[in-house]
Amino acid sequence: MIRSTQRQRTYWAVTGILVAAVAIALLAGSRSKAATIRAARPSPAAVSVVSVAAEDVATYRDYPARTYARDLVEVRGRVDGYVDRRAFEIGSDVQAGQVLYVLDVRPYEAEVERARGALAQATADIAQAEATLLKARQDVERLDPLVKEEAAPRQDLDNALAARQAGEAAVVARQATVAANRAILRTAELNLEYATIRAPISGRIGDSLLQVGGLVTRTSPQPLTTIVPLDPIWVRFQVSEAELPLFQRSTGGSLPIELILSDGAVPPSPGHIASTLNSVNTKTGTLEVQARFRNGNHAVLPGQFVRVRVRTAERRRAMLVPQRAVQELQGQHSVLTVGPDGIVEERRVVTGDRVDQRWIIEQGLESGVAVIVDGLQKVRPGAPVTARAYSEPIAAGGR
Repeated sequence: MIRSTQRQRTYWAVTGILVAAVAIALLAGSRSKAATIRAARPSPAAVSVVSVAAEDVATYRDYPARTYARDLVEVRGRVDGYVDRRAFEIGSDVQAGQVLYVLDVRPYEAEVERARGALAQATADIAQAEATLLKARQDVERLDPLVKEEAAPRQDLDNALAARQAGEAAVVARQATVAANRAILRTAELNLEYATIRAPISGRIGDSLLQVGGLVTRTSPQPLTTIVPLDPIWVRFQVSEAELPLFQRSTGGSLPIELILSDGAVPPSPGHIASTLNSVNTKTGTLEVQARFRNGNHAVLPGQFVRVRVRTAERRRAMLVPQRAVQELQGQHSVLTVGPDGIVEERRVVTGDRVDQRWIIEQGLESGVAVIVDGLQKVRPGAPVTARAYSEPIAAGGR
């Protein structure tokens, strides 16, 4: 009887131990599962948001453009001759009147000396003719009263009158010869001047297409070099037919306009629209507009691809969001917003003009809405997020 009681006690002890072990195992499994669930559940994503507020802003439009020089000049020789010296550095800035080339001037110096000699001879001849004419006039004055008093023969007076007429004709001929020789001398002097080729305008000079020792000819189809004026610099760009009234009204400088270089830099001097062409391109439906910009430091060169930014209007109480906050899918624009409960919501919007790095939102947003700017790839509509204020990056240049 005693042994039976001991066996029962042992049985219940072992059973209790087993039950306790199972309970402990179940409790540990439950805690592990809860920890696993907590580990699998993601924490809310961190995003940056901006609070939309109404602003008064100016609107702009950008146009691709290209710079050009309106008054490019080809430098050519006016006289023939061999190049003795080139007096400029290729690609340098030159001033109007600066010496560019010097030809062999010896033939032209000889022509000047010969023309001066011929002019001196013609001047001496006219002096002699005037002296002869003076004597003939004196003979006529002396013989005329004597012939009237029959103190001298009539023939002597007739001879004196003929000599006076011949002297007058000789003086006129000699005067014409002097005028012709003066013209010949002037031509020779001009040719001597032309043997030194100077810059006709100020600007940046190009490559020399004829080297020292080369022959310059007046009839050559190839110029010696070219000069492009860099201040002002001109820009041409295309606008659509719908925009024509805006640009036609602004011709003459009433429309603010900026030049933006390929690196984003904006020259300090604004430009103005100088002219529009007289017809619309029937293939593209666009009109060419030409604008002028000051370029005192010659930093902008002809042929550069640039952008022209035109200030088009003033907007009152416009809703703006950063461009990076706007998503586009199949022509539809949308933004992600964060509600008061921290849940992401998608909103369809209609965008308008661009202002700096922001879009004007015409429809879909109201003041005070928090729009997600950074972290768009980490969230989806309906997901909880942790929002912080967005900091606008500092622009490197331009708008």
